Amino acid sequence: MTIQIGDRIPSATLTRATDDGPKPITTDELFGGKTVALFAVPGAFTPTCSARHLPGFKDHRSDLSAKGVDTIACLSVNDGFVMGAWADSQGIGKDDILMLGDGNGDFTRQIGLSMDAKGFGMGERSQRYSMIVKDGVVEQLNVEQGGEFKVSSAEHLLGQL
Repeated sequence: MTIQIGDRIPSATLTRATDDGPKPITTDELFGGKTVALFAVPGAFTPTCSARHLPGFKDHRSDLSAKGVDTIACLSVNDGFVMGAWADSQGIGKDDILMLGDGNGDFTRQIGLSMDAKGFGMGERSQRYSMIVKDGVVEQLNVEQGGEFKVSSAEHLLGQL
């Protein structure tokens, strides 16, 4: 079942890319007592994700902060090393946007937003989405239709705040 507005984020452990390598972070640590703009991409280094999705959140980081967002987090079904390398390649400080790996896709499956990308040689991945989570509760949820990039953008999320 897909997570919905008003639902609490389930407890899970993700991997955060840091300057000292990947470190575990729980969803309780990530979302507890904060307003978080979370966006997920099908894969690090993929064309739309690298050219538009991640750069949009980088460009609008201060705008999101001005609207009350404490943390911006990018999630992908990749490992923490890949997420760290992607941040480096995009010139993103690991404290500017939390780069989160969901290496086995456990969290993504828990919230019902996984997709089968085997036809592209990518296995199970995350759907493209964005959400606003306040103190662990989903306040906004924007899931893209296959192949689209509209409602999960930083600009769309800003309009919802």
